[in-house]
Parts: sequence; structure tokens; C-alpha cells
Amino acid sequence: MPAAEPCAGPDQAALDETRLVAALRAGDEVAFVTLVERYHAGMIRLARLYVRDAAVAEEVAQEAWLGVLRGLGGFEARSSLKTWIFRIVINTARARAGREQRAIPFSAAGEAWAAGAEPAVEPQRFRGPDEQWPGGWVSFPPSWGQVPEQRLLAGEVRQVLSEAIDHLPPGQREVVILRDVQGWTAHEVCQALEVSDANQRVLLHRGRSKLRRGLAHYLAGE
Repeated sequence: MPAAEPCAGPDQAALDETRLVAALRAGDEVAFVTLVERYHAGMIRLARLYVRDAAVAEEVAQEAWLGVLRGLGGFEARSSLKTWIFRIVINTARARAGREQRAIPFSAAGEAWAAGAEPAVEPQRFRGPDEQWPGGWVSFPPSWGQVPEQRLLAGEVRQVLSEAIDHLPPGQREVVILRDVQGWTAHEVCQALEVSDANQRVLLHRGRSKLRRGLAHYLAGE
């Protein structure tokens, strides 16, 4: 049996990206088409975080591509090409939302600090300091193990989660969607949103906690 071909490691990936950037700077149309096919759909999905209209999201992506072409000469590879492109999308989408008076105020550090003081579970679910077993549960959260699988997989539950994500604070919504919906790594999110790893973890934890809490209320019929 022939030996399996080794997977491309980080060094090979970096080399391929260096060649791609060089081809783009040289005006290689094939390289640009490859880049568009690879990232355009994801750019539109990301833009929809900030603008709710699909046509506007498409315009944001097109404007971001112009920014990519104008900025290639200054790309210093401090981050991956993908992260750099998506950061341009984020900045373009935020600016477009601002022009349309739908600006999303975002201060990762400030929000993460405030989020650190938020309870992940409502305080009233725990016993007070003067009660027996202070800090213990007043009533335990309902077990999802007893919920029929059909209900968990129902479109209604997905709709509940989608609406819950829409109501998250802006910074938490960004991180949750990028990590849990788009499947980005923590490192990619930190670079694209220009937040520290600590802030990214806090925002993700708080966002996930609110989603779990909302889903638990829904499944319990509250």
C-alpha cells in the first residue's frame, strides 16, 4: 500500500499564501478569482452581522474587495491573509452601518470588563446568605436529557437561538457568531476584531451563557 501523502503543515501553508499574495500583487486575475471563490460567501455572511439587508451585505463585500486590492501593497503578513481580508470586511460593514444610522457601538475592553460582572445564571435561582445551604440552588435547571430529540432539533429551537443571538450585546454577538457559527479559531477572532485573548474568552463565555439560559427557559416552558 503506498504511503499516504503528508498534510501541508503551517510552513507549507505560509509558503502558499506568500505565493498567492505575490501573484495578486502582480495582477494575476486567476489568483484573484481563486481568492473571491474562497472567501466571498463568508464575507457576505460576516457583513450581515452589521447590516440586515442581503443586498447591502453584498455591497459591503464588493467595497471590501476594493479595499483588499488597494491595500495589498501594504499587507505585511502580520496576520493571515484571510484574517486581514475579514478585518477589512468588519471595518467596512461597521462604517456602512454607521452611515445608515445603524451603528453598533463596540468597545471590547469596556464590554468585557462589564461582562465580567454579569451573572451567568440569575441570582434568584440561588439561596440567600441567611438561608440553609447559602449559595445552593433554589431549584435545579431542567435537564435537557428528558427533552425529546425532535424538539431539540426542531426549527422552532433554531429560531429561538437565532433570535437570542440577535439580542446579545454587540461584542458578544460578534464573538459567538464567529466562533460558534462561522467556526473561527480564537486566534482568528482576536486578530479580526483586534481584541485580546482574555476579552475574547469573556465575551464568548458570557454570550454562550446567555444563549444556554435562554434555551433552558424555552425548554422549561418559561
